[in-house]
Order: sequence, then structure tokens, then C-alpha cells
Amino acid sequence: MTPVSRTSRLNTFLDSYTKDLTAEDLQRLFTRDAREAYKFVTRGIDADAFKALPWHTRIVTHARVLFVAFTMKLSPARRIVFAASFGLAVIGLVNLFRGVGIIEIARLPILGAIGIPGPLFRQGTWSLLLAFALMNLLVLLEVADRLSLKNDLEIAREIQQAMLPGGLYSAPGVETVGISRPANTVGGDFYDILPLSDGRLVVTVGDVAGKGSPAALLMALLLAMLRTLVDEKLEPAELVTRLNVQVCRHAPASRFITLFYAVYDPRTGDMTYVSAGHTPPLLLRAGGRWERLSDGGIALGMFEHSTYATGHLTIQPDELVAVYSDGVTEAENASGRPYDESGLESTLAANSGLALASLGAAVVRAVEQHSVDTRLADDLTILLLRRSNAPAPVSV
Repeated sequence: MTPVSRTSRLNTFLDSYTKDLTAEDLQRLFTRDAREAYKFVTRGIDADAFKALPWHTRIVTHARVLFVAFTMKLSPARRIVFAASFGLAVIGLVNLFRGVGIIEIARLPILGAIGIPGPLFRQGTWSLLLAFALMNLLVLLEVADRLSLKNDLEIAREIQQAMLPGGLYSAPGVETVGISRPANTVGGDFYDILPLSDGRLVVTVGDVAGKGSPAALLMALLLAMLRTLVDEKLEPAELVTRLNVQVCRHAPASRFITLFYAVYDPRTGDMTYVSAGHTPPLLLRAGGRWERLSDGGIALGMFEHSTYATGHLTIQPDELVAVYSDGVTEAENASGRPYDESGLESTLAANSGLALASLGAAVVRAVEQHSVDTRLADDLTILLLRRSNAPAPVSV
């Protein structure tokens, strides 16, 4: 390769590597960004208390406070690794130390070398120190950004959880409870329990494709649209059809949503439902027989003119309906084996005598124990409905 071609390739690399870089970006990195990261990491510490200290003591105090505050933001394992790396750097610096002498800081034509007293190190040590300081600055900035984002996500999680019903809903003829565990801080699964003015009860579970913040935003949009349509007193098939139109118009084309929507009458045990591409819920009949509720159509957001069929069934006293997201049955253990429907059926059957809230907690606990050595790949949501023996009042 000729020198000209090497120079050309180097220039091409530098142009692409420094693309969109401006002097203002570099200045902001070492001024505003570094200052804000320091304030974020050390928030809660009164920096004004250091102003009375001598300048050299103040610098050391700020460095110590920053080190402790920064490392305490890390997880215990990462904190140990960072402290070990810092300790190794100090040991390396001691090994490179040669004594105390005059450090040359400038050389003038007439006066010659100008220096100040200070520690002397082997050649190249100051370059290593500067590189170590710059790398730690970048780590500090990245951690501050991520912690700030995490705080925002924690607030979003609280808002999302507040949108969902809390605790057990109980009325004459029915008990129902929902539990949702996002795989990340926020998730795309949701459930809802809405009593209607005529005594019936709406129960629904949805699963937005994907997880994390994008799915959570779409989940909030869908839940708001669904509750608006419920207020219009539409029948299940019509409601899901109209909801699908809105999802097609307002959601990204790459996203789709599965939904199970049902209206239950506790006076008679009748349930009318639509399953829009959702994992078929399980109905545990008396005697331990299982049925799957699959009538409906394709997932929301696929085609604007999709139509949906309505399913009908009657639930007898003490029979149980379990509506769940695919994160429950698809949760895998370390060997890649999913929890599967058989695992869910076994857990529900073995714990069917428990109170409904305890039964839901037992399912979540069983899934988490199954995948204890792996991180959950999807959100977990389950809604349980049981027809109680207490008769509901019948309108005359």
C-alpha cells in the first residue's frame, strides 16, 4: 500500500469518526455536562460547606465525595470491580514513581526550562493518568445519564401501575384479580376490570408487541381508547372492531396488540368474549376439565377492516377462567424449556383451592422459579375470574 493511499484511508476514517463533531460539543462535555453529572451524582450533599476549606483541600474533598457518591450509585458487584480497578491504577502509579524533583512545564528560548517541584514518574505515566481520568469522566457521564433515565422510568412505572386496577375485585357472583410483572421497568402488558352500570363486568387483558418504553406508551394509548369505547356500551365484537381501527390509524405499522375482551354477567354466569389474536384463556371446569376460549379474530393493528367473532359460554359456581399473556407460558429456564400451558394448568389445578389473590401470586411465583437462572424475556400478566357461590341479585 502506497503512502498516498494510507493517508487517504486515514483521512476517510478521521472524517467519518469525527462526523458532526463541533467545538461546542467538546466545550459542553467538559463544562456543562461534567458539572451537571457531578451535581446529579452528589445531590443531597451540601457543596457550600466546602467553600471555607483551602483550595487544595477543597479539591481533594470534592474528589473524595465524588468517588464515594459515584461508586455508591453502582450495584455492589460493579462497585467492587470499579474499586479494584482504581486500586490497581494506584498500585501501578506507585510502581512508576521515581521520586520528587522539578517537573518541566515549559521551555523558553532565553530562560531555558521552567519547572515546578513535584513527583517524578517514568516516561508515559502522565499520558496514562490523563487517559485514566478521561475514561472515568466518560463513565461518570454515562452513568449519570442512565441513572437519570432510570429515575424517569421509575416514575413512568408508578404511573403505569396506577392505571391498572389494584387488589381483588369482589361482588355477588364473581371474584376477579389481575397481576402484572413487566420484564423491564415498564412494560406493554395490561389488564382491566370495569363494572358496568347494568351489573355486568368487563374483564380484559392485552399484550403490546415488544416491551419497554415503546410498548408502555402504546399500552397507555390503547387502555385510554378502550375505556372510552366501554363507556359507549358497545357489544364486544363491535368494540374490538372499532378499537382495531383506531390502533391501525394511530399506532406504528410495526406494532400490533393482542387482546382478550369479555363481558361477564355474575347473575347468570354468562360470558361473552372476543379474543383478538390473544393466547387462548383457560377455563377450569368442575371435575378438572380444561377448555380454551379462542373465538375472535387476528391481533389489533394488522388490518383496518378486520372483523371479529363473538364467543359465548356459561361459567358454573367455583369454575375458574385464567386470562394470561404469552410471557407466562413462554418463560424459559436455563436449558431453554418454556413454562408452557402444561405448567400453568398444573399450577392452577394444584392451587385451585386457594383464595384468588393467592392463586394469582402462586402462578407468578411458579413462573419466576421456573426461570430463576434466566432473565424474563417478556412481561408477565395473568387475570383470574371465578364465579362465586354467593348469588348475584337478579333484576326483575
